[in-house]
Amino acid sequence: MAALGWLTPRRRSATARSVLAGEASAEAARKSSQEAQDAQEAPPGAPEEPEFPVIGDTRAAAFFDLDNTVMQGAALFHFGRGLYKRKFFETRDLARFAWQQAWFRLAGVEDPEHMQDARDSALSIVKGHRVAELESIGEEIYDEYMADRIWPGTRALAQAHLDAGQKVWLVTAAPVEIAQVIARRLGLTGALGTVAESVDGVYTGRLVGEPLHGPAKAEAVRALAAAEVLDLARCAAYSDSHNDIPMLSLVGHPYAINPDAKLRKHAREKDWRLRDYRTGRKAAKVGIPAAAGVGAVAGGTAAAIAISRRRR
Repeated sequence: MAALGWLTPRRRSATARSVLAGEASAEAARKSSQEAQDAQEAPPGAPEEPEFPVIGDTRAAAFFDLDNTVMQGAALFHFGRGLYKRKFFETRDLARFAWQQAWFRLAGVEDPEHMQDARDSALSIVKGHRVAELESIGEEIYDEYMADRIWPGTRALAQAHLDAGQKVWLVTAAPVEIAQVIARRLGLTGALGTVAESVDGVYTGRLVGEPLHGPAKAEAVRALAAAEVLDLARCAAYSDSHNDIPMLSLVGHPYAINPDAKLRKHAREKDWRLRDYRTGRKAAKVGIPAAAGVGAVAGGTAAAIAISRRRR
């Protein structure tokens, strides 16, 4: 894949592979949603809106982490359940997926070793399968396992941005094709996700760069913002994990949603907005869009496995 030329200056904390992963994800997201992403204009004569998000500000956008921010649990685990049902792998592999999911839900943090294991398992399972086959199966798995796992409060936050005429993107370490289907089912603009390699429509079992995690997410957001001519100081980002502090720190409006302990501490130190939908606790700081307080349209989420194909 040709390197993208529109990155803005960045801190050098990200590795070259993080940059490659971010660029690949941003390019895949733009290609998949180009026609659906025309910014809406505020209606003529609309009153000034002092609250956030600002109506009609098309240079602002919102970026949402997926696992435990938009959806309860990990997208890869739910996809793995669906593949097991369809005899893609053996019972011992399902047990490993179940352990990873249990850790994620109980600990409330992303363990790097568990994530690496889940990623390697998923790549080995889909290697040699056609992209179209997994995409079709992913739509079915959405209906079976994911549609009822959306956090209504987070969905309301996303809808508030859409109602303001702003673009809303998922940003996740999950395969980009999973993320794109979920975004489509929720009515969002598009998605940034981990880009895996396919040749002639068949998965190779390799990634483009590295998973879209930590600094790579920030690189993807930076790249997309430059391509979309967004002002990051007017944008918002939402996540549950301290691993996403690089992404949250890029924008002018960071939100900690269902935060792990490290992110909660960091958010309080930085005076970021907080919302925990797991317990019903109110936000620690006012200013979250009002739609979150009254619930949301229960959107669907979906899954389709990895992967925007890499140009050869």
